[in-house]
Amino acid sequence: MPERILLVEDDDEIAGLVQLHLADQGYVVERLANGARGLETALREDYELVILDLMLPGLDGLEICKRLRAEKPQQPILMLTAKSEEFDKVLGLELGADDYVTKPFGIREFIARVRALMRRVHAGDEEGAQKTESIVCAELEIDLDKRKVTLAGERLDLTSKEFDLLALFASKPGRVYSREQLLERVWGYQSDGYRHTVNSHINRLRAKIEKDPAQPRFIKTVWGVGYRFAEAEEWEDGG
Repeated sequence: MPERILLVEDDDEIAGLVQLHLADQGYVVERLANGARGLETALREDYELVILDLMLPGLDGLEICKRLRAEKPQQPILMLTAKSEEFDKVLGLELGADDYVTKPFGIREFIARVRALMRRVHAGDEEGAQKTESIVCAELEIDLDKRKVTLAGERLDLTSKEFDLLALFASKPGRVYSREQLLERVWGYQSDGYRHTVNSHINRLRAKIEKDPAQPRFIKTVWGVGYRFAEAEEWEDGG
């Protein structure tokens, strides 16, 4: 079956161009121009990817992202924004967007970002089909088959990227990953300009799995290099 994408964009010219090029890649694109209708449709239907403009009539992209993420934690979300300010980008990521593209954008870059997100979705599906083991770190349990994470028996709602990050870290305790390596392995592309994407996701993940995100027990910062997952003796004694 063709992969379905929901595009919520009120600029007819941009929406038409994006829809045309995504269709050329074999995707089936449903296009809406109203934010409230976009949220309703995204919650009702299943899509491989939801693309949201930041500024929309009815309901803005940030609010849609927040509500959609609350109801569908695993839904891949790509945001489009005409704003270049760091605040808007980081806020979108903090609310649960997997990635963003700033207007004006080149269509090749845009398609590459969409395909990178799609590859991660399929990679997660394939890994889940091949792996049946779980990773247990103290009270934190990661079920690689079901893509489920529990902390002290309570299920955590992680986004697809948060799960991919955690699974990558926990599978290699002690290994240090640079932001560039995490971008390549989890997002599927390399760009120094998007390293804060990694930072935002790490912060969100820590907020969910750490008792004190300011003093993380599991995901450690290696200053000047990147991040690593604590080794057993660290999290066994509380870090």
